[in-house]
Amino acid sequence: MLKQRIGMIGAGQMATALARGFVDADLVPADNLLAGDPDGDARERFAAATGGRTTDDNVRVVGESEVIFLAVKPQQLAPVAAELREKIPAEKLVVSIAAGIRLSALADALGAAVRLVRVMPNTPCLVGRGACGYCIGPQATEEDGALVGRLLGAVGVAVALDEKLMDAVTGLSGSGPAFVYVIIEALSDGGVRMGLPRNVATALAAETVRGAAEMVAATGEHPGVLKDRVCSPGGTTIAGLQALESGGLRAALIAAVEAAARRSVELNTAF
Repeated sequence: MLKQRIGMIGAGQMATALARGFVDADLVPADNLLAGDPDGDARERFAAATGGRTTDDNVRVVGESEVIFLAVKPQQLAPVAAELREKIPAEKLVVSIAAGIRLSALADALGAAVRLVRVMPNTPCLVGRGACGYCIGPQATEEDGALVGRLLGAVGVAVALDEKLMDAVTGLSGSGPAFVYVIIEALSDGGVRMGLPRNVATALAAETVRGAAEMVAATGEHPGVLKDRVCSPGGTTIAGLQALESGGLRAALIAAVEAAARRSVELNTAF
């Protein structure tokens, strides 16, 4: 279990998902969590989900934490950064999960000496199935990177990358859960269309997606190879795949990742 006290600037869904994941993984004791948020309801939800402490004072979070997660939306980051500028000592580590905001912009906003790591997590961290990318800033150390990798690794898969690839991570795994939820919903709709009760259709759709994902992860084989193994000549699956190709599913998903990644770039420009 880590000894460092973890602070969250923001107590919203992503902060709660990460913090609860840390606690559930027995990596961070709940007493070592402190989240700051002006929204009393958000603070209550954070405390109920994680057992951690809360406050409406961001400066207190900085003062009482060794690792500080900036867990606010990119559009809310500027006033938070202004409040904390030059108030973060060099011995503290700042981890930003604000989508699209580059390390250089964060350093300009908070102070050039701040040790920074930029992270793109996703909400399945809540169930220990996160898919996260991260990159370390020029003032951060290898130990800082290892610490963030350990924290994120406790709630899923964590990959260290060059910062130039972080917008792609945002488009793929950061936004990807929403795309997959649409796929599950659509599969469930298809089951209902063919006569299944909604609860049965949704359960089967969710488990089918989970099982297929586990097959890719466990075997290491290309998804196309696994797909071909399900397709019998002239069978039901190839007929369904033809319908997917006719509907443009593949192109639509590629376009969705690209659109989300481009929006990530735009968010930094607007910061």
